[in-house]
Amino acid sequence: MSTPHEVVQDYYGRQLTATEDLKSTACCDASRTPAWLRALLGNIHPEVLSRYYGCGLVCPPLLEGCRVLDLGCGTGRDAYALSQLVGPRGEVLGVDMTEEQLAVAERHRAYHAERFGYANVRFERGFIEKLEALDLPPASFDVIVSNCVVNLSPDKPAVLKQVVRLLKPGGEFYFADVYADRRVPAAVRDDPVLYGECLGGALYWNDFLRLARAAGFADPRLVEDRPIALCDAELAARLEPIRFFSATWRLFRLEGLEDACEDHGQAVVYRGSIASCPARFDLDKHHRIESGRVFPVCGNTFRMLSESRFGPHFELIGDFSRHYGLFAGCDGGLPFDTEGPAAAGSGCC
Repeated sequence: MSTPHEVVQDYYGRQLTATEDLKSTACCDASRTPAWLRALLGNIHPEVLSRYYGCGLVCPPLLEGCRVLDLGCGTGRDAYALSQLVGPRGEVLGVDMTEEQLAVAERHRAYHAERFGYANVRFERGFIEKLEALDLPPASFDVIVSNCVVNLSPDKPAVLKQVVRLLKPGGEFYFADVYADRRVPAAVRDDPVLYGECLGGALYWNDFLRLARAAGFADPRLVEDRPIALCDAELAARLEPIRFFSATWRLFRLEGLEDACEDHGQAVVYRGSIASCPARFDLDKHHRIESGRVFPVCGNTFRMLSESRFGPHFELIGDFSRHYGLFAGCDGGLPFDTEGPAAAGSGCC
């Protein structure tokens, strides 16, 4: 029986020859590509674009000068897009285990260096669970990205462990992937086509949160999400009633993040100084911060904005000297019954 790695290498190296070969929208949705990214893609070689199998956007703002690692880079579409964003002072390293896809990426390195006016991209063959084999120094990347690849890994905790090891303090893992609304059964996990389509290896979303927190990412932030359509009727029938979603998350490597949104009376003001988003900065799906406006935040959000590369672009109000309980509007709340009868006379249990 083939291993998960062998299944993926066969599916992406030999079975798929172009994006159109996919049987679901898990790994392609060109209609959602924003105008600013389309301009970057216009500079990328057609062969690289034709074999794109990602499920989201992995180009966060403010990347100029950053060192970026692309896990599961495939033929290099995202790596070459990121190359233009980090600029000549930055660097992009793409890692993939599939020789056929890396051959395409390598074949066009000179083309992109000439097109961009600088050469800041390189590729390595390796497994994203075993990045230590590539001798990458710890805490050496500002940003790590991945586009519909973690679900293909047979050892997802190991991937997250490697990400934590390689991120600089204050760095972020910004990645898109496929998730299920429940744990997928063995019949789905073991099907090579479903696995290759990024569905068999999809995590139940709550299990992902547990894995992320166990790895040291105390407060995962959901950036955007969409339901996945199954364009193959036979596959759709085999998967019912499971629902799948493409989701983009950002995980910050920060010490001191708490496991809940705690209120310390803090706020931030976005200066509007990030060129790609002058009117509003979107930290995640629930924190869309308008320029110039005082925006109350919990302690974790305060740290994400102040202790990352985004810090200089915010006026920071408050500190951690006082605590006011859970931040209003976040999940959870006081577990005690404040309206019940007095407990006088009751026993200790």
